[in-house]
Amino acid sequence: MSEILFLAHRIPFPPDRGDKIRSYHILRHLAREAPVHVATFADDVMDGAAEDDLRHLAASYCLVSRTKPLPIAGIEAIATRRPISFTAFRSRRMRRYVEDLLARRPTSLIYVFSGQMGQYVPTHYSGRVVADFVDVDSAKFEAYALRDGGPKGWAEKREATLLRVEEARLARRAETSLLISEEEAALFRSRLPQEGREQVQVRKLANGIDSTAFDRRCVAQEPQMQSMAFPRLVFTGQMDYAPNVDACLRAAERILPLVRREFPQATFHVVGRSPVDRLRALSGRNGVHVWGRVPDVRPWLAAADLALVPLEIGRGVQNKVLEAMAMALPVVLTPEAATGIGGVDGRDFMLAATDEQLAEACTALLRNPVQASAIAEAARAYVVAHASWEAALGTLSELTQVARPKVRHAA
Repeated sequence: MSEILFLAHRIPFPPDRGDKIRSYHILRHLAREAPVHVATFADDVMDGAAEDDLRHLAASYCLVSRTKPLPIAGIEAIATRRPISFTAFRSRRMRRYVEDLLARRPTSLIYVFSGQMGQYVPTHYSGRVVADFVDVDSAKFEAYALRDGGPKGWAEKREATLLRVEEARLARRAETSLLISEEEAALFRSRLPQEGREQVQVRKLANGIDSTAFDRRCVAQEPQMQSMAFPRLVFTGQMDYAPNVDACLRAAERILPLVRREFPQATFHVVGRSPVDRLRALSGRNGVHVWGRVPDVRPWLAAADLALVPLEIGRGVQNKVLEAMAMALPVVLTPEAATGIGGVDGRDFMLAATDEQLAEACTALLRNPVQASAIAEAARAYVVAHASWEAALGTLSELTQVARPKVRHAA
């Protein structure tokens, strides 16, 4: 029987952030198709504690603790003329595991989850490769570079340039390249070298949401947050991820003060692991509360009155938006945060761009509970109908084809 090698830059357990949620569902889907061997990294102790989950699902695995300091990865990147995103995930142990596995097992497919893991696909491998880029990392670093300037902007521009080369290389190597939305797929295609672009197959593989689990009716409200006065605004996500940090700083420092002009008791709640020091410093001041990592984000969404997602740099589909919508929570968001979500502005969520427009959208919903409730219910209905994991992964078996041997025709 054909087997699969699944390469992921983070262990898919626990599925408590956007990329891990996607890789978790894809890995489970693939494991129903064929035996799956997993090579992946653990970022921290909590990741390492999930090793038993990986052991129970995978036919075999290699879990490497990612302890390389960023300055060391930077030095390696400069010395080898590689992106830091690659040297940060470079491991001799993982490379040996992959080489040994491919020599011993009938591995007909390598599923690459996130571009930096493409470095582990051996040049001599003759099987099929599916590359799940999720979103266009090189474009994200270009946006950072334009925003930051100076030495930091130079480093981000370098990263963007080198990543773009690596994205094109892996896309040529893969049979199929996957992006999280049609918008990301179109952007990815447009950034490939003109020569040979037509030979690269780029397709959408959307994210989904478990709308049975993310259901306000089945979740108790978080008591600490519930005890606070109306209105309670919330943002969830990985809080050392630069776009999330910037969005929360924008909400806390620029948007919330505008909302509090009309609703003086309004609070803004940042829920997610690894909040950076600048965010922690705001907690407890001027209505801002930074909670850090929580075992389950759903009670916090259930206790909120509104989700505010003012991303300025957004790539792919934001799980935080889908989760809030599934929990029948009104969502105010920027166009960047709405990319790939689908839905209709004014029916399923409220779109706004500037600080003033975002604050006005929030206050309009807060002063009109009937409209807020209508948008919340429409949001959940939309997610249930259009954004399930079953629907999202419906074409994955067709793309991977692990259970069906290729038919060889006589010459």
